[in-house]
Amino acid sequence: MAEYKLLLEHADDPAYRTLAGYQAKGGYQALRKAVGMDRQAVIDEVKKSGLRGRGGAGFPTWIKWNGIEKEKTAPHYILCNADEGEPGTFKDKQIMETVPFLMVEGMTIAGWATQGDHGYVYIRAEFCDAAKAVRQAIDEAYAAGLLGKDILGTGWDFDLDIHLGAGSYECGEESALMSSLMGERGMPRLKFPHAPLPTVAGLWDRPTVINNVETYACAPFIVERGGDWYATLGASTKNSRGTKIFSVSGHLNRPGNYEIEFGTTLGELIDLAGGVKGGALKACVPGGSSVQILRGDGLRDAVIGYEEMWEAGSMVGSGGCMVLNEHTCIVSFIWRTAQFYAMESCGKCTPCREGTKWMLQIMERIVRGNGQPGDMDLLMEITKQIDGRSFCGLGDAAAWPVAAALKVFPEEFEYFIKHGRSMIDTPQARALAPRWAQTVGV
Repeated sequence: MAEYKLLLEHADDPAYRTLAGYQAKGGYQALRKAVGMDRQAVIDEVKKSGLRGRGGAGFPTWIKWNGIEKEKTAPHYILCNADEGEPGTFKDKQIMETVPFLMVEGMTIAGWATQGDHGYVYIRAEFCDAAKAVRQAIDEAYAAGLLGKDILGTGWDFDLDIHLGAGSYECGEESALMSSLMGERGMPRLKFPHAPLPTVAGLWDRPTVINNVETYACAPFIVERGGDWYATLGASTKNSRGTKIFSVSGHLNRPGNYEIEFGTTLGELIDLAGGVKGGALKACVPGGSSVQILRGDGLRDAVIGYEEMWEAGSMVGSGGCMVLNEHTCIVSFIWRTAQFYAMESCGKCTPCREGTKWMLQIMERIVRGNGQPGDMDLLMEITKQIDGRSFCGLGDAAAWPVAAALKVFPEEFEYFIKHGRSMIDTPQARALAPRWAQTVGV
């Protein structure tokens, strides 16, 4: 299946980053259509489209929009998660840099549908170019009367601002993001059923809709062309509709962002990126560093869809597809992943704060050549004590890669523990994969 460019169709056109260029290609026709519709009718179109959150969880977008109170008693907020801290993922960055008006218009449509008063784009501060592009787009929209007071003569007011985060992975979690935006420490809140959903009490305890960049960018197409049309994309899958942008990286000839229709296979996606370089396909992490690794045997036929990828043993996640060739040491790859999550844990809850460090200590012991016979069982037991027991999803994100690697590549861990070195020990492997040996002093 070929690449299906919907969001990224005009990404290579510099004029599309300006309001004039965006409108010349049909931009803001969706907003004009939306404000002529009943608010619930807009939400119903999103429901018919089958759009699910593109940030990783795949939660149905319409449920969030529909969950906002209908009889308005307090200000409503629209929040865009543009933090994008998942290793291997860089598609939201490209959307903001090259097609920023899609996100801005999408957020405005969401504001209309949910009686929103104010929107915030929470951008990772390292994304300087993205922040500048979004700021310019917002300023142009204000100047044209597409943001601010009495938008398009409807009597409806909606403001949109940017907030720069400080680069914390944890702030990609929605409740920690809200805490950071409100000036608090970037730590997660209690979740439903112990605390109200953000649609009931989010920012400043007011009703709040939270979606990520790619999700909002889909809204203009859904409103303009209709939810039924959008649902035809990905119709071959069980319950995944539309397109998905995958950030494909690793041992590939043409790494980059590729927009595909759900129902495409992993093999087709890898071929779009020029195929594997430097050796045969060994493994793939299809949805960002937090999802389960898949072994090369048969993964090319795995269908990209939320349910289908889960059945294959992994997840669509954020779309950070990392491809590894046969010269990759899986143990060192997982050690580096564990290092990241131990560093990024906010420390609020014991399972994640202590568990991520314990996993890292054991992994470092193994890669230093001092692994012990019971280390694999101990690592697996720690993952079970973290998974589902942490205050937020970071604990799960840290546990899943380790647990999956132990199941999928047990022979590499066994060899490393028994011999004190990697079983991947060719000159090519040393050139392509391991700076880890120098880093940990092996």
